[in-house]
Amino acid sequence: MEEMKHNPSQVPGLPLAFHGTVIHSKELNELEILENCFLLVDNSGQIQSLQANVASDQINSMISALGYAPDVFPVKYLQRGQFLCPGFVDTHNHAPQFAQRGVGRGISLLDWLNEVTFAHEAKFADPEYAKGMYTRCVTGFLQQGITTASYYASLHGPATKILADVCFDKGQRALVGKCNMNRNSPDWYRDSSVQDSLHQTREVIQHIQQIDPESTLVKPVITPRFAISCESELLQGLGVIAKEHPELPIQTHFNEARQEIEFTLQLFPEHRTETELYKSFGLLNERSILAHCIYLKEEEIQEIKQLRCGVAHCPISNTTMDAFMVAPIREYLRRGIKVGLGTDSGGGHSASMLEIMRQAFVVSIAQQEATKGQDPALSLAEGFYLATLGGAQVCGLDAKVGNFAVGKEFDALEIHTIEIEGRGVMTPVEEEDTIPVIFEKWVMTGDDRNIAKVYVRGRSVKA
Repeated sequence: MEEMKHNPSQVPGLPLAFHGTVIHSKELNELEILENCFLLVDNSGQIQSLQANVASDQINSMISALGYAPDVFPVKYLQRGQFLCPGFVDTHNHAPQFAQRGVGRGISLLDWLNEVTFAHEAKFADPEYAKGMYTRCVTGFLQQGITTASYYASLHGPATKILADVCFDKGQRALVGKCNMNRNSPDWYRDSSVQDSLHQTREVIQHIQQIDPESTLVKPVITPRFAISCESELLQGLGVIAKEHPELPIQTHFNEARQEIEFTLQLFPEHRTETELYKSFGLLNERSILAHCIYLKEEEIQEIKQLRCGVAHCPISNTTMDAFMVAPIREYLRRGIKVGLGTDSGGGHSASMLEIMRQAFVVSIAQQEATKGQDPALSLAEGFYLATLGGAQVCGLDAKVGNFAVGKEFDALEIHTIEIEGRGVMTPVEEEDTIPVIFEKWVMTGDDRNIAKVYVRGRSVKA
């Protein structure tokens, strides 16, 4: 508990305010651009006021009306080419794979796991290695503007606790789960028994709830890697834990590749689909984050819609293994299924949500062609929604973050597009460019050098 006292994201700070352009999603197709906007964040990190078309000479009176002294209140005035947007939400991320990103292209999922991934994840048996690499991982994702991440850790309970500690200390909002896996991996990288896997899972849950009892930043997530790596008894035990902790999210890989689906159903011949399998163990509900969802049957789509599961769409990893796999995201959105974006780092080679959005656009065009226009490609507004508010919905955090609605917590990026010209790769901003054009240029060509500040709960967290 002492650690929590010293965490800068937990200690009340000064309120802060901005005047300038604010961009966020209100709905899937509604990207709101507010000019001359006054945004005030109170000392607990909550958005207290959001008002557009405010003249500079009105700000002091507005500050006074909100109960603050204008003469000592800091207001940041955003210039042309600068704007605020919500922080990115990464719905599917493998923290122990941070150092293997980009390795293993062109091979199948199961070969990639056996030839590349398991050996790398096994390194996290060493707490010192885990501390160093997880620190680099969390710092790197904050650098990219990812204010929330849903993390798979390795199978090691102690290292998973370290990941939770690092997220908490660095001020990143995170779901953190010990990876459960007791079969179909090398002897040197699997849980020693069902009982040990469940015991370590409970210990991780207890640890995270001790360092952050109100889940202000970090929350445990129940994490069976996938059914291939879990015996029935282990999945059953995880279902019991999920029932004991009805507030906790659940995450797993789901319908990721044809080879994976075929193997899963061979292991569980009593089930016709993965949806039926996971549901039978109590692991599908409104808190479930299902990564990939490439080949769902119609009955499965109906089931996950009814159960209110969320989909973590990972367009880079899905198209850079040994096949170009396209998830039917438009169909999911049409059905009202929650969808967010995932880096799937390191199955996906990028740690940038901007790159993930761009690949999501490419994949959606491929789907548009495959369906002869029945599934229209994603718009810019829709892609940004998936990276922010949509991801927050998938992670069960949309009441807290995802946009700048008054009362939500201020997880935000301060974007600069002009003053770094010559040092970045973003398309130059020209005199005639409107704010929507500047925003599109950043989404499609910008990078982390345009992200001047990253805020989580109103605190600056980018190094």
